[in-house]
Amino acid sequence: MKFRCLLLLCSGLFVPALQAEQKIEVAKKPGEKFTLQSVTTLADLPPVQVDQGLNVYGGVAEPKQKATGFFRAEKINGRWWIIDPQGGRFIHRGVASVNPLTTDGAKASLAKLFKDRAGWAEATTKQLWDAGFNGTGSWSDDENLGKASRKVVYTKLVSLMAGFAKTRGKEFAWMGRGHMDYLGDCPFIFDPGFKEYSRTACKALVASKDDPWLLGYYTDNEMPWSPKMLERYLALKEDEPGRRAAEAWLKDNKISKDRITDAHRDAFLQFAAERYFEIVSSAIREADPNHMILGARFHDSVINFDPIFVAAGKYCDIVSVNYYRAWTPRPAQMSGWLEKSGKPFLITEWYAKGEDSGMANTGGAGWLVHTQKDRGLYYQHFALGLLANPGCVGWHWFRYADNDPEAKGVDPSNLDSNKGIVTCRYVPYVPLIDAMRELNQRTYGLIELLDKSAK
Repeated sequence: MKFRCLLLLCSGLFVPALQAEQKIEVAKKPGEKFTLQSVTTLADLPPVQVDQGLNVYGGVAEPKQKATGFFRAEKINGRWWIIDPQGGRFIHRGVASVNPLTTDGAKASLAKLFKDRAGWAEATTKQLWDAGFNGTGSWSDDENLGKASRKVVYTKLVSLMAGFAKTRGKEFAWMGRGHMDYLGDCPFIFDPGFKEYSRTACKALVASKDDPWLLGYYTDNEMPWSPKMLERYLALKEDEPGRRAAEAWLKDNKISKDRITDAHRDAFLQFAAERYFEIVSSAIREADPNHMILGARFHDSVINFDPIFVAAGKYCDIVSVNYYRAWTPRPAQMSGWLEKSGKPFLITEWYAKGEDSGMANTGGAGWLVHTQKDRGLYYQHFALGLLANPGCVGWHWFRYADNDPEAKGVDPSNLDSNKGIVTCRYVPYVPLIDAMRELNQRTYGLIELLDKSAK
């Protein structure tokens, strides 16, 4: 069969392809109209062999880079990589929330299938490796997974601002949909107690500072960064530290309250973000100088704000993004993250839900598709788009298990949706996992193919 030239939608590059691109029906949520969306998958590319010569972490063993005993980030020939503790080039392919569920039904299934939590951890790490994943994301059972015979690389969410917010009381901060909400959308960056709280909270990180399997730390999840922050802080009560800080910033920069421009708003946003990242990065590195700082899991419109990425790049080793509402990763947007921060990025949440799961699928920000096969096609499509960008060093599918309808008092975004690679009773979604494995096990070969195409 003759090769033809196919536009790889997810990268903006032309690559040789064997088959025509496919289209699947997609909706934003139940009840909305399904529309056709293109997917570019491995079937559209020349055959790529399964990756060989990988080390214990899942990195490319040769040629070896400088080994430090811990993970770090390095740019090599125009592409960013994570370098693993043995000096291997590493792309972190993970699943978030790898945790046993807590309802009576889930506990009964765990006991029947795995006997106990240790048995679950052993089977689950094997399942992840078999599917081509090499790690876990936030909210995972790091303790038990770390005791399995074949470990996976893990990450920690320290939630410094969210933790400090709880000390201010429920009238100032409360748990929203997947993240902490703050009164007036004003996190307590300028509160004099935040710095000392962070230092104290991070002392516990000493326990993991020598662990080579730890990729690094997220400082918080989905904070409400916005160009409107200047006015939001100015609208606080007079005795609030945030308002005093905003007023002092205006005075120092000789800006009148009635003449605030968009440029001023961006400048204050960067000022606030730099203050935040300076505090949290110093606290983490004081306790653990060995591991990377992975950012604060930017989300929603925040991923379009350049000042945030500039600020994060000054203090973080990798910038983390929860990437929703994009069927195809946007090349210009990703390149903007890389340019503004000067650091690589890790996609820490994304997923699609399938109607054939039988779940209501009303919660969460992921796309809605018809089948598990469609979920697998979307996985390959989105991951190829990420790999095509030289700044991407990995991704975490959200999440391990479906929402459990029996659960009570859970986050409203995690009520009834097919997000997992397994059901809420630990039954694998085979068509999805098969598609994940097919791509995951060829990650490094695909990077080589895409980089050659780019040249």
